[in-house]
This record gives sequence, C-alpha cells and structure tokens, in this order.
Amino acid sequence: MNFCNKIDLMQETEKQNFVEIYGNFFVAMQILGNDQLPATWKRSVKDQKRFLLLENTDEYQSVLTYFNQTINGKCNQLIKIERIQNETCFGQYLVQCQEFEKRLKKHTEKRLYHGCPEQAVNSIIETNFDKSFSGLNGAIYGVGVYFSSKADFSHGYTVPNDNGERYIFLARVLLGKITSASKSMKSPPPRFDSATDRNLIYVTYHDAQTYPEYLITYR
Repeated sequence: MNFCNKIDLMQETEKQNFVEIYGNFFVAMQILGNDQLPATWKRSVKDQKRFLLLENTDEYQSVLTYFNQTINGKCNQLIKIERIQNETCFGQYLVQCQEFEKRLKKHTEKRLYHGCPEQAVNSIIETNFDKSFSGLNGAIYGVGVYFSSKADFSHGYTVPNDNGERYIFLARVLLGKITSASKSMKSPPPRFDSATDRNLIYVTYHDAQTYPEYLITYR
C-alpha cells in the first residue's frame, strides 16, 4: 500500500494530526513504510534546506531550460540554482495533493514562478508561501499567494539586493478547482481552490497548496 492509499484511510482529523505531529517528513515516511521524497533529494544535515545544484547535472539543466523559455532577456547572469528540501512543507503538500486528486479525480499540479525580494526568501524556505503577506506587492485578486507562468512577469516582483542579485522561486502549485479571477473578488467562490486571469497570473488560497521547489538567483 503506497503513501496516498494509507493517508486515504485516515479520517480528516487524523490527517491533520499526522501532519502536525510528524513535522520531519523522513520520520513520517519511516512510519508509513514508504518513501515519497523526490529521487533527487539528499539526506539533510543539521536541518539543511538549501542544496546547490551542479551545472553538469540533468536537474540543473532542466530547471535552466525551463527558466530560459520565459525570462526573455531579464537575466544577464545566472548565479545559482538551489533545490529546496523542507520535509515538513513537502509532507503537507503531498497530503493536499492526495485530497485534491480524491475530490477532483485528476492531477492539477503546475510549475509556476514567484518573484520576491531577498528578505522574503528565508521565510518562504522555512515556512512555505504565506498568503498573509498578500498585498505587499499587490493583491488584485484577493488575499492569496500569487504566481505566474512566465518568469519575466515574476521578475517584476523581484528587488535587487546590494549586489544586484534577484530571486525567483520555481514552485510546485496545486491549482485544484480553478475559477476565473476578477478584480472584485476577495476570495474564491465556495468549492474553488484557486483563480487565474487565464493568461499569466495564478492565485492560491489554501495552506499546503504550494511548495517552493527551486530558488533561482540571478542578475
């Protein structure tokens, strides 16, 4: 029996308790008897969450190729790509993924970009994207976490640090049931999980609906 099947047998309160109790996802996987971590992940040392990708790896080249498709000249120098390994947040994300798939009978994950200033980077890595910060850079479609399908659009929400470095996350995002975004909305209608302008912008409204998979640092 795999991870999702075992979670599926739990009651909703048990699922919540499971996520709260087993914050370290490696421990959780040992208890469940299955390893659902990405194959590229390494065992963390002293709660390390940022892992530098080597340029000669397929993983690095895959992220770079995806980034280059939509950054459209905004990047003059790629400094580094880091993989984010936060076992707690990823465990919560998998539970949310299972819940969405059970409810909607389909997979709704999409990889999207999120640009931010340097001071927001560590908070996102440690605790995931936080919709309570919505509005600092605009909240045209209500209180949620904003993403884009285009790296150059997310570039507009970055702020260069003293060294001219900018930061964009490439995130895994569970869209769930999507509604069309409108400027009058403050939150999605009942039974909807996210909103989109059908062009560039996606907004999520639920915790554990996102995971910051890679951090791209560039000038």
